[in-house]
Amino acid sequence: MSDWCGKLIICLGLVLWAAAALAEPGDADKGAEIYAKRCVLCHGEDGDGLGPATERLNPPPRDFTLGQYKIKTTGFDDIVPNDDDLFRMINDGMPGTAMPGWGDMLSEQDIRDLIAHLKIFAGLEEEVPSEQVDYGTQVASSPESIAKGKQLFHEGDRCSECHGENGKGDAVKGLKDDSGFRTWPRNLTKPWTFRASNDQKDIYTRISTGIAGTQMPSFADPVSKKKLEPEERWHVANYVNSLAKVEEVVRPENTVVKAGKLEGDLPEAPDDERWKSAEPTSFFLVPQIIAAERHFTPSNDTITVRALYNDEEVAFLLEWDDRTKSTPGDEKAEKIADENIAEDAIAIQLPVKLPEGAEKPYFAMGDAAHPVNVWQWKSGTTEAPASITLVNSRGVEDIENREAADIGIRAQGGYESGTWRVVVRRALTTADPEQDIQFVEGAFIPIAFAAWDGSNSESGTRHTLTTWYWLLLKPAAGNTPLLAALAAFVLVLLAELWWARSASRKPRTV
Repeated sequence: MSDWCGKLIICLGLVLWAAAALAEPGDADKGAEIYAKRCVLCHGEDGDGLGPATERLNPPPRDFTLGQYKIKTTGFDDIVPNDDDLFRMINDGMPGTAMPGWGDMLSEQDIRDLIAHLKIFAGLEEEVPSEQVDYGTQVASSPESIAKGKQLFHEGDRCSECHGENGKGDAVKGLKDDSGFRTWPRNLTKPWTFRASNDQKDIYTRISTGIAGTQMPSFADPVSKKKLEPEERWHVANYVNSLAKVEEVVRPENTVVKAGKLEGDLPEAPDDERWKSAEPTSFFLVPQIIAAERHFTPSNDTITVRALYNDEEVAFLLEWDDRTKSTPGDEKAEKIADENIAEDAIAIQLPVKLPEGAEKPYFAMGDAAHPVNVWQWKSGTTEAPASITLVNSRGVEDIENREAADIGIRAQGGYESGTWRVVVRRALTTADPEQDIQFVEGAFIPIAFAAWDGSNSESGTRHTLTTWYWLLLKPAAGNTPLLAALAAFVLVLLAELWWARSASRKPRTV
């Protein structure tokens, strides 16, 4: 290392030390004022997690009186977190929960004051950590490291026992935390749901410390038969990091489901290879809290949509992760489900008529002036097969049931490794344009989706949904040059007209 680099590191270290030195210790009295204003609604006056909003939140708010801090960098058997652990959670928030990041509203000193108050709830105000996570020497991610991590992940069902064969959290186990609340193993393919990040160091930390109050153990525990050495934990962290989805993720700029045109028949099965040619678009699913019966504790959070069409039909492939295959009447399915198990389901919502302007139907089941078609597929029970239904809706109180088969709506679904994949098809046009959407090539058609997790007691209005997005049946590639030529012709014609008009206005010279 050059002298210049060494001096730079020393300078940076001094700057960081100075910044830390300038931060005053937290003032618990000031923290109590902040807590009363910002935190009591969820965490309760006594810090026990029993605030007025608790029953509407999943997972429930943290009970600070237990002193169980799930995201920490102190040793696995040390209940005392580092202040910086608490600072990070308050400042950045907790993805996948109702805990927001307060960094935009609270100053650093405000957060330090709040931390001083929070520690009092569990009597930790005078305690200091006795042990830190041993990170050893970090192992860089590589194909070899990932392969070793995969082997360790599955060895003796070390991790796959709960997280499943492909890390989707679909191992069928009914888990509860120490307070009796239902918990689900993390879907490791969805890094945006990690309470911390899916950076390898954060993953290593969780593997090392476990998650207090849950069934996620520490793999640094020397008495555990599944213990992993530091180097092995790095291999597992690299493998888990590699599971993150890179294609089927939500991107805010992607608001259009682009249907490509095929020659010949459209795919009917979810595993048809031709679906790989269709561009995937993913959307967030949010709980339905508009109309009774409202839903506040969802489990499904995203849906990925692909679409294809030909001269006669349009087909959609709907794909969403669901940790359980919900089959009412099946003993195993009912054992791990909530009390009121129902069928898993998915729905597509479309306007009956294409909007002439920007106005669309109300996104929750339409309205009196703008009715919608809703196609709903259900997964079936032990006594009834999967089904597809159709309703016309003018709002949640005005729903007309119709026969999907009468207009040729067909569906086929399959569940594998924690993921549902369902194909829904219909003719581009029907005999009754006053009742049904007519698909038009090149038009932007409003489209929305809803999903039900039957193991999470979701049925009827208790479900997740999206807002309106767009469906575009892209013109065939062969039409592109013609359209481009027409556009160029119009532009040239307009330019010539403008030039001629401008020339006619210039004064003539003799």
